[in-house]
Amino acid sequence: MTTSDLLARVDRARKVAADIGLDALLVSPGPDLRYLTGYDALPLERLTCLVLPSGGDALIVVPTLEAPAARASPLGELGLPIVTWDETDDPYALVASTLGAAASGAIGVDNHMWAEKVLRLRAAMPTAEQRLAGDVLNAMRMRKSGQEVAALRRAGAAIDRVHARVPGWLRPGRTEREVGRDIADAIIGEGHARVDFVIVASGPNGASPHAEVSDRVIRVGDPIVIDIGGTMPDGYCSDETRTYCIGEPPAEFIEYYGVLMSAQQAAVNHVRPGVTCESVDVAARSVLTDAGYGDRFIHRTGHGIGLETHEAPYIVSGNTLPLESGFAFSIEPGVYLPGRHGARIEDIVVCTESGVEPMNVRPHELVVIE
Repeated sequence: MTTSDLLARVDRARKVAADIGLDALLVSPGPDLRYLTGYDALPLERLTCLVLPSGGDALIVVPTLEAPAARASPLGELGLPIVTWDETDDPYALVASTLGAAASGAIGVDNHMWAEKVLRLRAAMPTAEQRLAGDVLNAMRMRKSGQEVAALRRAGAAIDRVHARVPGWLRPGRTEREVGRDIADAIIGEGHARVDFVIVASGPNGASPHAEVSDRVIRVGDPIVIDIGGTMPDGYCSDETRTYCIGEPPAEFIEYYGVLMSAQQAAVNHVRPGVTCESVDVAARSVLTDAGYGDRFIHRTGHGIGLETHEAPYIVSGNTLPLESGFAFSIEPGVYLPGRHGARIEDIVVCTESGVEPMNVRPHELVVIE
């Protein structure tokens, strides 16, 4: 993001906070701080905190030893005052003093702030009403700009390239862990700055949606769920799942995998502005339910993605939020048969003014490795 983009975000956050009755936002290291300022600050026990009064100018409080890193980050180009504190200072009292009268009002603390920092800010501002800054920042971050969609498109292409290489690492006799190491190396090699997760779930392990890689040896006839993702240098995340099989898959697996493909495509086709998040979940779930697999789909259909792998909006029953152009999220129905096998197909998609754009373009068909 450019300096003007970031300043516009800060200004927008200030205005939205005022509109919902917040006197200030306090934002500590994490995705919210990076979203507003470009500063990917280390999450340390020492307090770093963006102070954003709804009726005044923003500043950031940082430990003296972190000030050079703050100035070297995109934050340094924003012109926000950087207020430092030394080891024997009380940074929580410093934050309260910078807020002045607002310290007795309604204060939004970012949703990722550590509990000890929330409690120490409460002690420093005992008359303040603490609320979640997510009421402001989640709403902003859900609506991806054109630059953010381009970043997600690059992330999607990078993880597509990794999945294209996966069949070369799957063969009988190798362990899930060995395959996982190859995939992790490729995630970095294809342009990510960080590996966030690698799921290689073979045979019965595929029935656990969040299976950890293990020393299980891959065998002929094993379906294998590969769910992988990472963070790109610009901070935006990838996440994609495809299912593979070593040799001829079990007959019951072939039967439900075809239904799963139809369910995933039905949900993608349903995406457009104005439909609700929960209706996308229904679009996938009803296909599986009608085929008798409804009770084998045990999680929500999707989650938002951006500077975090999981963020709002969530594609789940009960979420009546209407989709808007710029919403980015996963569509990932699955079927899980405990003790036997499982399958999942996941794409990241973006709701557009005219419908939907997938960020992942790898084929959905089962990849059978002979």
